[in-house]
Amino acid sequence: MRMVILTGAGISAESGLRTFRDDNGLWEDHHIEDVATPEGFARDPELVHRFYNARRAAAAAAQPNAAHRALADLQRRHQVTLVTQNVDDLHERAGSIDVIHMHGQLTQALCAACGHRWPSPMETDLATYCPACNTHAARPDIVWFGEMPYHMEKIWEALEQAEVFAAIGTSGQVYPAAGFGQHANRAGAHCVEINLDRSAVSRDFHEHLTGPASRIVPEWVASLG
Repeated sequence: MRMVILTGAGISAESGLRTFRDDNGLWEDHHIEDVATPEGFARDPELVHRFYNARRAAAAAAQPNAAHRALADLQRRHQVTLVTQNVDDLHERAGSIDVIHMHGQLTQALCAACGHRWPSPMETDLATYCPACNTHAARPDIVWFGEMPYHMEKIWEALEQAEVFAAIGTSGQVYPAAGFGQHANRAGAHCVEINLDRSAVSRDFHEHLTGPASRIVPEWVASLG
């Protein structure tokens, strides 16, 4: 079965990582424009480095939960394209392969000067230099507001071919990911939403499974055979 799975912050929240849009979300500690825009990085790069150093440490301390492990098992049994809005590596540590990180990865650094990517150290600062061009222009390899998400052509192609599309732990408020359900629906896929509550785009889904991902996802995966 050809499937596309989209995961959002809700799946990582159950591993203890704070989400952006919940009551205790990261946005309450910092203004979006200060830590998640190119302009914020240009204005105060030290703040941005400290912010993502803290996120990197939190992600490294977190452990994959039952939902991550169930999706890794699903990949072993079906043709699954796994797309995540999350910037942690919990899917990989649960055993998933070829994960598409549309919003980038905390484990990667990006050179703002030449575009080179390399494995990020646990902490970066203004002295972190690019191993390709030797400039001190390192930034987190994270897609900030106003920037284009990664791998979009590959994602749209997978959605066109999917028999099943599932969105797990997503708010349905951030585009283009919020439009994946509608796109897959129109292409003929059976669309499943797994979330604590209905999302802003629930109307695009045929099936709604409500509850914590760590409980619902393993049950749903088991039902697929």
